[in-house]
Amino acid sequence: MDNRPIGVFDSGLGGLTAVRRLQELLPHEDIVYFGDTGRVPYGTRSEETIRRYAREDCQLLLDRDVKFIIAACGTVSSVALDILRSLPVPAIGVVEATAKAAVSATRNKRIGIIGTAATVRSRSFEKAILALDETVFVTAEACPMFVSLVEAGWIDPADDVAIAMVRRYMAPIKAAGVDTLILGCTHFPLLAPTIQAELGDGVTLIDSGRETAIHCAAVLAEHNALANNKEGQCRFFVSDRPDGFTRTAEIFLGRSVSEEVESISLT
Repeated sequence: MDNRPIGVFDSGLGGLTAVRRLQELLPHEDIVYFGDTGRVPYGTRSEETIRRYAREDCQLLLDRDVKFIIAACGTVSSVALDILRSLPVPAIGVVEATAKAAVSATRNKRIGIIGTAATVRSRSFEKAILALDETVFVTAEACPMFVSLVEAGWIDPADDVAIAMVRRYMAPIKAAGVDTLILGCTHFPLLAPTIQAELGDGVTLIDSGRETAIHCAAVLAEHNALANNKEGQCRFFVSDRPDGFTRTAEIFLGRSVSEEVESISLT
């Protein structure tokens, strides 16, 4: 038993989709979430900058005595995995568990990946997939505008802007004939209904936040480190003004947010 919290961080608020999955799977766990809203997005930054941010984000969580860290950021998971592995507590990104789920799901061995420009450029998901099955055909598409779309709240499947954006980005994915698509950014599950409608029911969508939460639960159980809190609590930290956090966070968490949100400076 270990009642210390699980730490989760992302470049913005997209990682709250992973928090949502964690709360569903592990309702007795306390969670500390840090959204680096003052420096979002990470996906357009240089690798050197992303790695520096990752170190700082991890240290912020370690300072709050977390027992496990999830980098709920496809970009960090893609270019700073070695940093996660060097921490004094177990830490995971979103790549490995997601790749494993995709390889298990595909029937025609054609897998698509969508993510930020940095995630796609790193080829991290592709490498993880091919390490599991070198016969899989992989196609990847950077979808940088999806992050802004989600954070603006334009996620209704009937929204004309969302439909047009999804159709544009999904064109090469459809042309590749994939039957499995990795949502390689934690923002993207909020566009899943629109993406599914565009690709059709024959394509399985893999939610990286969900798969990472499942993996976290398994690791904690294996190490007898699950909590027995009566009811898990969340603490939220951001690196910019917390104004508007509640409204946007509700989109990701699927519930109203009553918890206090604290602003922290990393400089």
